[in-house]
Amino acid sequence: MPDSPLLTAAAVAVIALAIAAVVAVGLKVLRSFRELGTDAERATYKTLHAASRAGQHLRTGLNPAGAAKASKQLRSLLGCDALAITDTTGVLAWDGAGEELKPALMGLAAKVLDGGHLAVIPAGELQLQAAGGGGRTLAPEVERAVVIAPIKAGNRVVGVVAAFAPAAGAGLVRATGEVADWVATQVELAELDASRTLLMEAEVRALRAQISPHFIYNSLNAIASFINTDPVRARELVVEFADFTRYSFRRHGDFTTLAEELRCIDRYLLLERARFGDRVQVSLRIAPEVLSTVIPFLSLQPLVENAVRHGLEAKEGPGHISITANDSGAFAEVTIEDDGVGIDPDQLRSVLAGHSDGEHVGLRNVDARLRQVYGDDNGLVIETAPGEGTLITMRVPKSQPRHDA
Repeated sequence: MPDSPLLTAAAVAVIALAIAAVVAVGLKVLRSFRELGTDAERATYKTLHAASRAGQHLRTGLNPAGAAKASKQLRSLLGCDALAITDTTGVLAWDGAGEELKPALMGLAAKVLDGGHLAVIPAGELQLQAAGGGGRTLAPEVERAVVIAPIKAGNRVVGVVAAFAPAAGAGLVRATGEVADWVATQVELAELDASRTLLMEAEVRALRAQISPHFIYNSLNAIASFINTDPVRARELVVEFADFTRYSFRRHGDFTTLAEELRCIDRYLLLERARFGDRVQVSLRIAPEVLSTVIPFLSLQPLVENAVRHGLEAKEGPGHISITANDSGAFAEVTIEDDGVGIDPDQLRSVLAGHSDGEHVGLRNVDARLRQVYGDDNGLVIETAPGEGTLITMRVPKSQPRHDA
């Protein structure tokens, strides 16, 4: 056949290309495998990767959803037949074989939960205890031992990690104890996050309480003074007062935008100027690109209120407050400056350290919240002296993916 040599050549070419592709893929896989380093380095990477993935699921604490996902990663770390995680009331997650033991696990773990000491139950004894606890007796060929290690958060036992295997060797015992300690660390971090959230909420409630008696009383008095002489302005002030209190006492969210906080400040200053008239002069210089920056709720208004109440109110004659917000690279930088009576530096240090109450508590409150959210390097920077006014600087990251306004 005349076409036969052509067909043969085409077939040979196709085969050669296929072989080349297979060789290329094989080399790529081999190269990537070599890049991981030695066997020990690959084992270390695998362990750290599994721990990292499990940690992501436990950062919300011991709950069924997180424990179920974390148990898969933790079982691969221990190399056991099955792994279970419990709290003090029940089994949160079970991954692997032997689920017939699940009904008996809380009974098996009772002494560990009470005493806080790791327990090892050999295979034969496990069968007997499981049968006594309501579990089905295992067939001899699938007998398992179990290592039960306590999860301790502080001085409390909050659950256990149970690893099931044909035999409980020293390696499995030590590894299960280490995994339980690691889980405990994640639980403590979750509790710390929760306590920070509660503390922030408490600080916001304290700020609201601070606003309520002083500002509301004075604002209502100012509004009342205009009812007969200027009823139109009185109505406008009532609307501004309602908007301000609605924002200040809202019940949702720990964060807001810079734009929303500035609107709150504008209403606040409008009401204060109704009291002080031309004695309070205000200037603003705001960069539009930072208006959408997320900031802690009620973090600017207390600073402006401090400038009015403790800076300008005690000053003779008119006073000036300057509010600026600038783009500073990865941060938005906000400053609030007044030319009022200033603050004694020693008194300020005492207030910020939480050693004294009374005046300027709003400054300490805002400073503490900023440090809780962004770290100790991001508290308020305050420059002041008696008779020299006060300059307060606040810097917050422009990118905050974990915080929603």
